[in-house]
Amino acid sequence: MALLKRKKAPAAGGKGGTGLKGAATQEKQKLPRGARFKQVKQAFSVTRKNDPKVVPYLLAAFFAPFVLLLSLGLLVDHPFLLGFLGLMLGLLVTAFVFGKRVQATAYSQVEGQLGAAAAILNNMRGDWRVTPAVGFTREQDLLHRVIGLPGVILVAEGSPNRTRGLVVSQKKTLARWIGDVPVYDVVVGDGEGQVPLRGLEKHFLKLPRNIKGKQVNELDRKLKAMGGAALPVPKGPVPTRMPRR
Repeated sequence: MALLKRKKAPAAGGKGGTGLKGAATQEKQKLPRGARFKQVKQAFSVTRKNDPKVVPYLLAAFFAPFVLLLSLGLLVDHPFLLGFLGLMLGLLVTAFVFGKRVQATAYSQVEGQLGAAAAILNNMRGDWRVTPAVGFTREQDLLHRVIGLPGVILVAEGSPNRTRGLVVSQKKTLARWIGDVPVYDVVVGDGEGQVPLRGLEKHFLKLPRNIKGKQVNELDRKLKAMGGAALPVPKGPVPTRMPRR
């Protein structure tokens, strides 16, 4: 389903270590040899198919800094040093440009599909507990619930007029379960006061941290009993970032 799909890190204190160190160790153990290369290869294949300009962009991203620094090195009589720096810079810029093109292609694959926001939410950076489709209308408007350090975030996709009732109803239900934990609501769209699909992760990362990780776990256990509707999310690739070097 995903291009370079981001794997969820295990909760702190679980098997394989504690905190971030344990999560990183466990993830390394899970990845078979060559898995990262296969993910990059798949990402390139899908992106190239949908974005014919990706190869020229990548070639320009690599050769521009490499040739520039190599030429400068020849002028100052240090071609090997500056050529090597140009090579490293070229690879770095190429990886950055590739990540951006992959991300743009992935968004284009899910935009306009039922459950597109759920696909984005499930692949965001950080510890977000996503329950897709906790509410929906006959017209296929959806409401998703996310638990994280900001509190509880309700994400509506569809007509704002139709999803407003879903948000109000869900907030009333939540009030009986979560006490004074902050509740935010977001409408996905391009209208005034809405958050574009491509800006959804950025919006989440800007929200204040109001609760602790332990409270996130407690909320997750409480609200799992509420569940959600078994509705599909897009089967296309989802936006991700290239792994950090």
